[in-house]
Amino acid sequence: MKAWEEVLSPPVSGRTQKPRAAGYTMVIDKGMGLVATRDLVEAAADYIDNIKFTFGTSAFYDKDFLIEKNRILNDADIVTMPGGTFIEVAIWKDNWREYLDHAEQLGFRGMEISDGTIELSLQQRAEVVKSAVDMGFTVLTEIGKKDPNMEVPMEQRIEQLHQDLECGAFKVIVEARAAGKGVGIFDKSGEVVADEIEALLAGVDDVNDLMWEAPIKSQQQYLILRFGPNVNLGNVPPGEVLTLEALRNGLRGDTLKKAYFDDIGKPLP
Repeated sequence: MKAWEEVLSPPVSGRTQKPRAAGYTMVIDKGMGLVATRDLVEAAADYIDNIKFTFGTSAFYDKDFLIEKNRILNDADIVTMPGGTFIEVAIWKDNWREYLDHAEQLGFRGMEISDGTIELSLQQRAEVVKSAVDMGFTVLTEIGKKDPNMEVPMEQRIEQLHQDLECGAFKVIVEARAAGKGVGIFDKSGEVVADEIEALLAGVDDVNDLMWEAPIKSQQQYLILRFGPNVNLGNVPPGEVLTLEALRNGLRGDTLKKAYFDDIGKPLP
């Protein structure tokens, strides 16, 4: 039982519960220790679906440490995965099959597959995605380049998206990097570029197939108000999981305001 549920329910109803396919929250982990990991699980496990050990940070953990960290999170029903940049190195070095095998041995249950930095043909991308799916990983792919000067046309990103889903990907992540600025749907100041969202949506059958990297509160707020409380959000800092959940449930000012004015039947001021 949650601390306040006997006397107060969230203003926004319909929030999904774990295990969830919509309203997915992916946390970005840049190097938490075991104590911090246990603290996060104790405080917020119900609201975390996936934790990404970002970039190649897990390469610097001792093997036993990484296995234990994955065990703690797996026991809390949280899928863990290495960052997409790491598998890009394995693809470049042509040992991605060994990489997948080793990730399984280390206790990872998820896999992010991207080509944010390297060049990857649609055929090879499909081969990697299918192999990871066949091994039982929860696969999240990513579209978009980390360097905006290398960005591919929207039509090509949409083609990648549809192929990834056909190959068994669970969600397709819209690239925004850890900073959420100057990439994808965000401009250099981190503001949403609405035209980019609408152009992507025009080629998507179900918005729930997408996960939006949105590390900044204003970005999360925009996407929740645009798509509802069960929008899939990624790159959430560990210390902000509960503040995001409050946004989803109408327990912060902007989403509370919308719930209130919707309830009394008046337009937002």
